[in-house]
Amino acid sequence: MKEQKIAIIGLGYVGLPLALAFVEHYEVIGFDIDPKRIEELQQGIDSTGEMDSTDLKASQNLIFTNHTVAIADCSVYIVTVPTPLHADNTPDLHFLEEASALIGKVLKKNDLVIYESTVYPGCTEEICVPVLVKHSGLVYNEDFFVGYSPERINPGDRNRKIQDIVKVVSGSDVTTALTVKALYDVVIKAGTHLAPSIKVAEAAKAVENAQRDVNISFMNELVLMFDKMGINTHDVLAAAKTKWNFLPFHPGLVGGHCIGVDPYYLLHKSRVVGYEPRLIAAGRAINDQMGQFVADKMISALVRLHNGNIRGLRVLILGFTFKENCSDTRNTKVADLYYALCKAGLEVFVQDNRVPSEKHPDICFVNDGLSLQPNAVIVAVKHNEFRAIDYLSLDAQGVMIFDIQGIVPEEVVSVRW
Repeated sequence: MKEQKIAIIGLGYVGLPLALAFVEHYEVIGFDIDPKRIEELQQGIDSTGEMDSTDLKASQNLIFTNHTVAIADCSVYIVTVPTPLHADNTPDLHFLEEASALIGKVLKKNDLVIYESTVYPGCTEEICVPVLVKHSGLVYNEDFFVGYSPERINPGDRNRKIQDIVKVVSGSDVTTALTVKALYDVVIKAGTHLAPSIKVAEAAKAVENAQRDVNISFMNELVLMFDKMGINTHDVLAAAKTKWNFLPFHPGLVGGHCIGVDPYYLLHKSRVVGYEPRLIAAGRAINDQMGQFVADKMISALVRLHNGNIRGLRVLILGFTFKENCSDTRNTKVADLYYALCKAGLEVFVQDNRVPSEKHPDICFVNDGLSLQPNAVIVAVKHNEFRAIDYLSLDAQGVMIFDIQGIVPEEVVSVRW
């Protein structure tokens, strides 16, 4: 299979693991527009923390570049750029459009472009393909062909690598779809699922994450509801899950580039075609308010304990990433919690050694927050290192503890879901 020369466009959380997987079987060039990112990767450094330096240095055949000319002789282009949101929660496709324009300028007859970036159904052929046509002057499905295979990367998961997760594949016609499938079948040990169209593959990815978003929003709505009733939601869930068919979802702060973003892409397309989704929209609204809810709970508890005089009290937030055991802070809702507490006049610190502090200059990061003798601690992310903290000792010192993640001994939790 070495005759295929593949360019991976975008070397972030998705593109880099994909490039390392493909280079075992194909000639691969990893492309990113960020020269600093390329320099780091060439030195065996992955700032996302997802790939070890040994993995990078072992892949000596993998070329990293930010020069377009270096990918001009590739025959397959795989796009793994981010698809974020605008401030109004509508799709921001500028990375996707820029990547398509870049590829279009080097696209040749019989080349194949595969998109992995998460989008709404129809985006690949309605937005990306016209850009490819414009910049290449080629005819779609005659001169060049397009596939779509949604990424299935799970940041922070050391047990499920890209090769171990079934991959959905699709193409702009039957022959192309089979070509895309054959390409990934070489790499994906878990196998591939051939979707009947690009739109179906795009929709499947959006639905995967919207389903999780809606299920978590139900858990969060239980928190909001039971808080008014004086009931511990974790106690309720512990009882409910004794039934064999109860789904084990948990309340929490829903961030990240998947669950917190992808449902908005689905909402956007649905509204464009004339249907207003109620359940998905409601789930998003619930999950988006949970950072403020946690802040309000903590503030109320501190007001009661300190007779209303809370200004200047120190609060330590443990964790800033959107999920445990990774360095990814995209769309983290811990930021909402942080700013809400600061606005209330509290002195707020964040401890998370997985996050380079320079990435978030507005956040006050500390290496050892407990040495600051905080008045309150919020366990926002269940990184492994936070499980080892002596919470019993903190409780004995009068520190108020709010455990969002359920890793603190129940008897010392001061503020409950």
